Parts: sequence; C-alpha cells; structure tokens
Amino acid sequence: MTPSDSPPFAGLTPERILDAIESLGYRCDGALLALNSYENRVWQIGIEDSAPVVAKFYRPGRWSDAQIGEEHAFTAVMAADELPVVTPLVIDGRTLFTHGGFRFSVFPKQGGRAPEFAEPAILEWMGRLMARIHLVGARAPFALRETLDIQSFGVDSRDWLLANRLIPPELESVWQGVADQALEGVRHCYARAGQVDHIRLHGDCHAGNVLWTQDGPHFVDFDDARMGPAIQDLWMLLSGDADEMGRQFGHVLAGYETFREFDDRELQLVEALRTLRLMHHSAWLARRWSDPAFPAAFPWFATNRYWEERILELREQIAVMQESALVPR
Repeated sequence: MTPSDSPPFAGLTPERILDAIESLGYRCDGALLALNSYENRVWQIGIEDSAPVVAKFYRPGRWSDAQIGEEHAFTAVMAADELPVVTPLVIDGRTLFTHGGFRFSVFPKQGGRAPEFAEPAILEWMGRLMARIHLVGARAPFALRETLDIQSFGVDSRDWLLANRLIPPELESVWQGVADQALEGVRHCYARAGQVDHIRLHGDCHAGNVLWTQDGPHFVDFDDARMGPAIQDLWMLLSGDADEMGRQFGHVLAGYETFREFDDRELQLVEALRTLRLMHHSAWLARRWSDPAFPAAFPWFATNRYWEERILELREQIAVMQESALVPR
C-alpha cells in the first residue's frame, strides 16, 4: 500500500485555515495549534481580543452537507435541553461553511481532561447524561446518516478489505476464515438479543471524546453520530475483565435508569459490537491510507504482524461471544 498523489487535505495550509476563519468576520492573531484528529483536521485558532476558537475541516467525501446538518441539528437539540455538548457556532444562521474547497465548522474552545471511567461516581454521572442524550436521540430518527449494523460495520468492512487485496497474501485466507466465523458469532449475538430499538447515538463515546471539568463531563465530536442500539454509547465506558466490566456497568446502569429504562436484551450485543468495531477499524485504516497522516501514525498497519494480531484478536472475540452476556453487578 502506498499513499496516493492527491491526499484529501492537500492545500489546507496554515494560510488557508486562517483565511477561512477570517472569512467569517474573525480577526486571527496567527496562533495555530493542531488538535488530535485523523478523520478530519481540527485546529485551535487564536482570535484577537477574544477567546480562541476550534475549527473542524471535514474530510472530503465522507459526509454530505445534509448529513453534517443532521449532526449539527442533533447537538443543537441536546444543547437546548441543557445537555453539556459542544455545538458548532451559528454565524449568520449557518453552522457549515466552505472556503478554498474545504468545508468547515467553528466551535467554542472547551477545556477539560480525560475522565476516570473506573470511578463509580463518574460512571453513574456518565450513565445519567447518556440516558438524557438517548432520550433526545429517541425522539426522531436520522433520515440520512448511517446505521451501525452487521452489514455496514462487519460485512462491508470484510468485503472491502478482500476486494482491495490489502491483507498479505499468505494471511488472507486465514483472516477471511476467522472474519467469517466472527461475523457468524455476531449474528448469533444479535439473534439472542432479538429486536432492539435503534436511536440516534453519539456513536463513538470513548474517553477521548469526553472532557471533564469541575462542572462534570462535556461531550465533543459527534462526527460518528448514527443510528444504533443504546448500548453502543455505554460499552466503551467499560474496561477490564468480565467481572470488572459488570461492576462498572452496574454503576452506569444505576445512573442511566434514573432517566431512561435500559433494555437488558442489549447486553447480548456488547461483544458483538466490539467485534464489529475491530473489523471496521481495520477497514477504516485501509480506506484512509492515501492520507499521509495515516502511514505516519500507524506504520505497523501494512505489516504481517498487524494482521497476525488481528487474527488472534478476532479468534478471542469468537470465544467471548459464545460466553454468557455481560451481567451488571
């Protein structure tokens, strides 16, 4: 695999970034700080006589303008319900702008640190807020954004990797066999769960997308917002072995059910969703390989060792999916 000659953010120079912000009426002081983001490009930008702002430049071709609009509308409704979500600034009635061929939005700077998800009080706090987010998410569906399901995250990821011959030839058949077994395990988990509701989700609620201040958590980066089961926003709060995750989820659930009833059938989906995320992540890296940021940040991706580890990882997931569902303690 080699990067293409036309990376997606070619031409997004510091000068163009500053010009884009000043096109909205700001006066930049020249300070630029790149923030951690691979999917998009995110910068903190100094503003004369005012607080810095954060600009997100969207990856070309990923979401349509209408799909980005759905994300922004979702966060606006949550903010109106006094949820601590960071929403794009509305300028002249708009939240999405174009400059120099790039689409971007501007956000207020939000400070904070990563939360300690192992702390019971923090897990309960997170559970309460996730329930309130899900109450908003359940009011209406996304019309245009994607759904987290077996096809989009699992089957499509497997098929794309195989069709593009991105797995080392000597490991391809082994990986395919294990991936097929993993997908069968995922289907069994979904069958055990039965019909569960799909609602609008944050979609990627890990510690990096939660900023903790003295006032509590603030949720950022709804770029992966999509339809899916509520448990998707909860299982990534958990870590450790089955007993530890059960203890942690007990605290999350105590907070969650303060505001919203949780469907216990969704516990059958925890390891299935983890498996889908692992498969989707490999395909995501492969699809983004033409972006120079990816070979620089993930140099091991194109190695045999990477795929050997993924094979082992999927085998472990196959075994875990055959075990009993997570039990809150």
